Amino acid sequence: MKFFSKRLGLAAAGLGVALLVMACGGVRKATVPMATSLEKSSCPRDNIDTLLVMLPGAYSAPDEFEREGFVRAVRENRIAADVMLVDSHLGYFNDKTILDRLSADVMVPARGQGYRQIWFVGISLGGFGGMLYAQTHPGDLAGLVTIAPYLGERTLSTDIANAGGLAKWKGPLVDPAAAPPRTPDETQLWQWLRGYAGFTNTAGARPPLYLGYGLDDRFAFSHRLLAGVLPPERVFTTEGGHDWPEWNRLWRRMLPTLPLPGCPG
Repeated sequence: MKFFSKRLGLAAAGLGVALLVMACGGVRKATVPMATSLEKSSCPRDNIDTLLVMLPGAYSAPDEFEREGFVRAVRENRIAADVMLVDSHLGYFNDKTILDRLSADVMVPARGQGYRQIWFVGISLGGFGGMLYAQTHPGDLAGLVTIAPYLGERTLSTDIANAGGLAKWKGPLVDPAAAPPRTPDETQLWQWLRGYAGFTNTAGARPPLYLGYGLDDRFAFSHRLLAGVLPPERVFTTEGGHDWPEWNRLWRRMLPTLPLPGCPG
């Protein structure tokens, strides 16, 4: 898929910002419930309690995860996990319902079906949505994989870089004991990400976070800031920019390193 730049005036999940996304069509209307489809593991069905929830980019369709080999890679690595493909398109960010729908249409049914370990795998805007969910629902996710995630406006990233990086950036004054805001803004999200450097951290509040990105990705400046507070073994890079060939290479490198259960035998 080819992308072209388009700046949208977007209040994403309560964020009063203009979001730079890669557009290849109009914004679809959000529906209730949000559409999902489940791809069963090829492992024997006994004790499959792990679910990988895949969140696409702003204008991507969930079936692209199948077409581009993401689901196939899970089978080839003999991972004992089911895969849920979620149609979490830009419309849900526009009408500020993304967090509610992820909770009601993904997490609640998944828990009801017996999944105990739930990972979010998000690309671009999907990675952004996954981080927002992890921030506002501490303890819900077993892990979070973000590939080329959108991380907000460049001006905020520049402020963080000018402060010497995320570990040194002070950000706004935040009460460490306060509950996460229901609709965080970009600054609050970065403050939460700063917790991966050991600041304002609460046990169990932040799932293991894995980051992958292309070295020439238009968001790589922000990616490098986030990478600076993550363990090196959880950061993956590849040549190239912001498109499926890079994302596929990253996923196939990242997947075998994730602490996921394997098929018996």
